[in-house]
Amino acid sequence: MSTLLQPVRGTHDLLPEDTRRHRHVEDTAFAVARRYGYGEVVTPIFEFTEVFARTLGETSDVVTKEMYTFTMGEDSLTLRPEGTAGVARAFISNGLSQSLPLKLFYRGPMFRHERPQKGRQRQFHQVGIEFLGVESPLADVEVVSMGWRMLEALGLKGKIQLEINTLGDLDSRTAYRNALVAYLEPMRLTLSEESRARLDKNPLRILDSKDEEDRRIVAQAPVMTDCLTPAAREFFDQVTAGLTALGIPFTVNPKLVRGLDYYCHTAFEFTTDALGAQGTVLAGGRYDGLIGQMGGPATPGIGWAAGVERLSMLLGEAPPPERPVALVPMGDAMAALALADRLRAAGISVDMGFSGNMKKRMARAAKAGARFAIILGEDEAARGAVTLRDLDSGEQAEVAEERLLGLLTAQKSE
Repeated sequence: MSTLLQPVRGTHDLLPEDTRRHRHVEDTAFAVARRYGYGEVVTPIFEFTEVFARTLGETSDVVTKEMYTFTMGEDSLTLRPEGTAGVARAFISNGLSQSLPLKLFYRGPMFRHERPQKGRQRQFHQVGIEFLGVESPLADVEVVSMGWRMLEALGLKGKIQLEINTLGDLDSRTAYRNALVAYLEPMRLTLSEESRARLDKNPLRILDSKDEEDRRIVAQAPVMTDCLTPAAREFFDQVTAGLTALGIPFTVNPKLVRGLDYYCHTAFEFTTDALGAQGTVLAGGRYDGLIGQMGGPATPGIGWAAGVERLSMLLGEAPPPERPVALVPMGDAMAALALADRLRAAGISVDMGFSGNMKKRMARAAKAGARFAIILGEDEAARGAVTLRDLDSGEQAEVAEERLLGLLTAQKSE
């Protein structure tokens, strides 16, 4: 088959069953978000490249290796690799600082040129939230708890674990950076080439290295909690106390960090053992310095993003679709089409059979998962009636057309 007829590597088609899983994840996330007071925001699928270069770090893997960037005229544009930068840009562009505090939910496709594998695609989908304008640790508790409640609503409570850490305040991070560099510098030549470059520019990112020798070295590295200021320690204590009060189990992971300077205080991840190497399904943290770094007013913020593909894989079978009503015309097809139109206008899902004998049309109704079949023959039509067959029990009865909608609506609500 021609490569033109194949999806591009790292992309995939979402067929109806896949789409039902995706929509279930997205709609569940948004339903939970609405209960927490969030409104949905939709940002463009591409931005000026600088939006991501400035927020993700010029030396990050995403910026240097993974972004889909193209030029139109004199503009360098990039397909969004994540959602937070676009939301922060929208906050600045639309002058929303007078609307704080602000709670925003987003969903949609993201793009990264990574090596495709299970749970990781080059076009993938995320749901996420951003809570802007509140410095209190109670905001961190609410944001983390909302992630937990969303996963709980998806039925994943027994499949995920929460890991949490503190990145401290600026003084804490400065002290930790110095301690980490002092520990790693004598072993510079033992580090991987990538980590040697990070040692000078962004040493915290060495803690995320996948290189086995790097991982052996950082296993004994200083941890952030050893370098916290009293204020930062009190902030983290309030976050953990709040989660405990809400009954949300967690593990403190001192190696869980974010490498960029605008991150501070709480960092967290929900992980699973059920997806192999791609174990993180939802991750977030506090980023009080981000909007200021982008050129906007200094604005505290915290948020998270979750991978829809990974959550869909954890769901297993897709939620069943709404069971339609099968309409089987055995006489005047136009009269049947008019009846189908009236039922659909009243909110009833109707699968219309257009051809074949009664046996084939009933087989189609069963394949469509229909609960009822409406058989409309010439004799029934002459009496203003239809035959309504319950496909679960096999029972059937003639029903006046004027009563049909009421019966179907009552059955749908049960």
